[in-house]
Amino acid sequence: MKSSIDLIKEMVYNPLMDMFVALADPTRRNILELLANSGELAATAIYEQFPVSPQAVSQHLKVLREANLVEMEKRAQKRLYRLNPHTLSQFEEWVQQMQQRWSERFDALDTVLQIEKKKGVE
Repeated sequence: MKSSIDLIKEMVYNPLMDMFVALADPTRRNILELLANSGELAATAIYEQFPVSPQAVSQHLKVLREANLVEMEKRAQKRLYRLNPHTLSQFEEWVQQMQQRWSERFDALDTVLQIEKKKGVE
């Protein structure tokens, strides 16, 4: 049986929020950059790039997986990580929508300010 907290989480679940939570941490952003530059890396190769314990990096990778920012594939004894292009495309689309919205708002503000500036000159 699910707790009331779990039910509330399901009702208000927002996948974009998970993405933002995952991206809020600088270590996780660095992992994403590392994967963007390298393509695909074994977990051990990722651990070696950070001054924290492998367990700490593993927790960061778990958060990135749960946010669907990275994909993990098991091959023999290795766990290989790569960026999830689908999720990153969705995120990029959202960012572009926000840029467009804010650009429109600033254009509208510029128009209002120009009108007010002309009133002040007259």
